[in-house]
Amino acid sequence: MRALAAGLIFVNAATVCGLLVGMAGGGLQPLIAGFAIIFGLLAAIATYLTTNDAPAPRKIDNGAPERYARIELCFLGFVFAIFAFRSFLWLYYMEGGEWKIQSPNNLGDLALHITYIKNFANGVHLWPDNPIYIASKMRYPAGVDLFNALLVLLHVDLAQSLVWVGLLGSLATFYALWRWGGEFVIAGFLFNGGVVGFQLLRTFAFEDYQGKPDIAWKSIPLSMFVTQRGWLYAIPVGLLLLWHWRKYFWPNEDRQNRPSGSDRPALPFAVELALYATLPLFHVHTFLALSCVLVFLFAGGDNAVRRHIAVLIAAAFIPATFFVWLVSDNFHAGSMLQWHPGWVRNDHTFGRSSFLNFWFVNFGILLPLVLVLVGIRIARFWKQELKPGEKFPEEIAFLLPAIAIFLAGILFKFAPWEWDNLKLMIWAYFLVLPFLWSHLIRQWSEPVRVGVCIALFGSGFVSLFGGLAEGKDGFGIANRGEVDGVGAGVSVLPVEARFASHPTYNHPLLLNGRKVVMGYPGHLWTQGFEYNKVEGALRNLMNGASNWRESARALGVRYLFWGREEKSSYGTSTRPWEAVAPIVSSGDWGTIYDLDALEPNAPRSLGEKSR
Repeated sequence: MRALAAGLIFVNAATVCGLLVGMAGGGLQPLIAGFAIIFGLLAAIATYLTTNDAPAPRKIDNGAPERYARIELCFLGFVFAIFAFRSFLWLYYMEGGEWKIQSPNNLGDLALHITYIKNFANGVHLWPDNPIYIASKMRYPAGVDLFNALLVLLHVDLAQSLVWVGLLGSLATFYALWRWGGEFVIAGFLFNGGVVGFQLLRTFAFEDYQGKPDIAWKSIPLSMFVTQRGWLYAIPVGLLLLWHWRKYFWPNEDRQNRPSGSDRPALPFAVELALYATLPLFHVHTFLALSCVLVFLFAGGDNAVRRHIAVLIAAAFIPATFFVWLVSDNFHAGSMLQWHPGWVRNDHTFGRSSFLNFWFVNFGILLPLVLVLVGIRIARFWKQELKPGEKFPEEIAFLLPAIAIFLAGILFKFAPWEWDNLKLMIWAYFLVLPFLWSHLIRQWSEPVRVGVCIALFGSGFVSLFGGLAEGKDGFGIANRGEVDGVGAGVSVLPVEARFASHPTYNHPLLLNGRKVVMGYPGHLWTQGFEYNKVEGALRNLMNGASNWRESARALGVRYLFWGREEKSSYGTSTRPWEAVAPIVSSGDWGTIYDLDALEPNAPRSLGEKSR
């Protein structure tokens, strides 16, 4: 785990250093980016030298020859490589003057991440204003995008940096999954699914059956890992910390990850603290899940475990609160926690005719197997007499938070869109997988094990390869000439200025990291904004209504952009600004008007009220 810990600390230290120095210096610049990368390298070297690694996991005797274990790992590694190379080498690429992507799931998501990366790299004040909405700080745990911005400032091509971060994140994830629970957990990541993929037996066609709108338990690699870039960091970090706590708190348990024999913890405390306390900057839901695990480990631990966890949480409280404050619009983002039993069952898109039908189609035999595992282990634990101060058994200590996380996901809503609860619930899945294998499935005969694994992972296998086969010709996201032309046109304009433009996910202004009045409404909804009033004022402005000047002042608009999207969406506009506002830049891509020249000192109120 030395190399994994060192690599993650490199990303962590470089990103946090760039953020803090950039906040002090008024924004990122190449000198700050270079300093941050050097600092990250030094932290990585120190981590590598001080990490107490354990031997790699060995295949537990399950009645099969050792060579078969190597075959399983090689097969899964080959599949993981196919997935990673197919997904990230064509993540964002140029073809015939058009920027394209491989995955249709990634159109809106990748465009938003490019907006954040370019916005950071433009040198805006940190923590930045929200580039997709007025009068708000950025409401997103954009740590991975900030890291990519450091690379861009050091003249690494954006498309290449996206590819390399994706591939290295995939490698880190594969290794972390293996160390956490072996080949079974890797298969669980790659091939999660219920039964819908078995339609292959009827259609004889490989498709992403789990990607259909009415299926909730979609392919983790295709629907989450590729599209939500925070997972590239959060999954390996979360699994590394879980592995560390499991090894340190239960050093003598009979499990795959056997300790090296030293009483020294695998990770130095400074590394453990840095990874845990800064997680909100990269992925808030992973931070919540790991915090839940720590609570249960504290409750079920002995005095030494409780002491360590208490010190860790106390030391992490201030930095973690600071990063939550940053990514939540300085705590202005309202809490999305609501009582909402049933998860997405009540959503007309995902809901099915009956309770059993919904859970079986989405999860297949996974939930019954988990219920059997939990029932057996808790029954045995109940009969066991613990001595005063004795720890819970290892599997109980990790199964309990898994149950709590899953129940929280199906009883409460953690985001405006219920499906986003999977960002939290996926950790219940990762927590359960190692014990599902070692304490249940491994105990059965080989034919039964094979049948169970096919039932568990067959649908996901079909959906994964079906999804990778989609988009062989790519999906267009932007015209390179238009994006470059707009980039040149706005390069002389202030980076903090806000533009009035048509709200869409791939607007050339956004792909150059510039701030607009409002971006894609779907993104705004998932970030908790009530944008109807702003949308109405923007429409008045762009259509040239009689009160267009008042709308411009209320929205805090400095420049108005009139290009291809605006001509299409506001075709009946009277465009009164053309007669009174000076043109500051124009080209084949469109025209930019300076509305500040109209009434530069006029008050702007709507944006201030839109929080």
